[in-house]
Amino acid sequence: MNPAPESAARLQQDSSKRLRAIPSVDDLLLQPSLAALAEKSGRGLVIQAVRNVLAEFRAFVKNESSQSAVPSLEAFDLAHFEARVAADVEAALAPSLRRVINATGVVLHTNLGRAPLSQAAREQINATAATYSNLEYDVARGERGKRDVHTGRLLAALLGAESAIVVNNNAAAVFLVLNALAKGAEVIVSRGELIEIGDGFRIPDIMNESGALLREVGTTNRTRLRDYERAITDRTRLLLRVHPSNFRITGFTERPSLAELVALGERFHLPVYEDLGSGCIADLSAQGIAEPVARASCEAGASIITFSGDKLLGGPQAGIIAGKKEIVERIRANPLFRALRVDKLTIAALEATLQSYLRGALDEIPALRMIRISQQEIAARAQNFCEKLRRELANDVKVEIHPGFSVIGGGSTPDQQLPTTLIAISTPRHSAAQLEERLRKPQALSGQVGISTPSTPVISRIEDKRLIIDLRTVHPSEETEVASALIAALA
Repeated sequence: MNPAPESAARLQQDSSKRLRAIPSVDDLLLQPSLAALAEKSGRGLVIQAVRNVLAEFRAFVKNESSQSAVPSLEAFDLAHFEARVAADVEAALAPSLRRVINATGVVLHTNLGRAPLSQAAREQINATAATYSNLEYDVARGERGKRDVHTGRLLAALLGAESAIVVNNNAAAVFLVLNALAKGAEVIVSRGELIEIGDGFRIPDIMNESGALLREVGTTNRTRLRDYERAITDRTRLLLRVHPSNFRITGFTERPSLAELVALGERFHLPVYEDLGSGCIADLSAQGIAEPVARASCEAGASIITFSGDKLLGGPQAGIIAGKKEIVERIRANPLFRALRVDKLTIAALEATLQSYLRGALDEIPALRMIRISQQEIAARAQNFCEKLRRELANDVKVEIHPGFSVIGGGSTPDQQLPTTLIAISTPRHSAAQLEERLRKPQALSGQVGISTPSTPVISRIEDKRLIIDLRTVHPSEETEVASALIAALA
């Protein structure tokens, strides 16, 4: 209801009086607390925060005078204003990229940064970042060197390849290989391998952008060796094989083995390139994971292979290019390599990760350790976790343990799961969606009396209208934080 004319006039007068009473920006910056804040956080940032909060207050006063029939008697509160400015400055300076706890059971969760790095990788990053290094300097010879040597020798040893280089991700690796080996010429690939992975990355699109010409052969579910052979012309430069790492075609299917494709390539003097996507170096068959091992592709004779560094490899984001020395050198000589190469911190993390593989210390690599944890071990942790948690919860909260499955994620092993033990939580006071949000946004609970608010978001999942926690992706050192977050969310 709009106020009467005389009331509206009175409200307008009250509003004008309150607006005139607001101190100027310069006067506010003379206040001791704001002056100290400007000294600590930067004058320009504080000035902008003061202006923003003043604009909000002025807008509130003007809106109140036009909408409310009863004027607010609250005057400009300097202490409240200073607190708002300080909060704005703190928010502006806070890092946007922050730690979260992954309780989803998805090991390589793309949205949560995929593979966490090993302690050795983190330490190597710190050491490399803090000082100068021999990134492109040959200390023994006293002259310029190549950054490839730090990881190239390790990759060659682990993969059985003659040479290897690294770019910033596997999409870049695919693009660079196609551009270097087949720009303006034809690349033969099976229709059943024209995949699309996350964020709209499609093999046909990347091939088109690289300048290579796509020559499709076979059908979606069946491609024979003779399909490749019949498609070879004097314009053919490459035979491409793509591992379908994020989907499976089952039933009436067929495709030639890599060894058969290599033999065909040798007959026609054509290199064979296999994109392995996830890039598995360790044999995970003991965990029920049937994923091709990168070394097997090199041993089968592939001229070049590519795969990701932050998926099943368990290292930093990178694209690995490995294979025959002459082919790798051709790719490295491409001018685009400089635009796509990795920096010293990626090299440091990747080198440390590869050294763990070389020593056979797979459990040092967090992603592999999580994949290799047995269901029995997770069940024991879940039982202990729930026993402690129940002591802190109200009687109407139901905490149950039941068998379930984790997934590797990251576009890897799409039809393969890891047996696990899940913790299911429900209460009549909050829906599963509400609990998920309260765990994910702990700051929203800060105003509730008696709640000790956790600062780290916990990312969970929902099944059968219950909140699900999978400890496979929760480090044992994080369990106390998860329990505190659950207690706060269930209050």
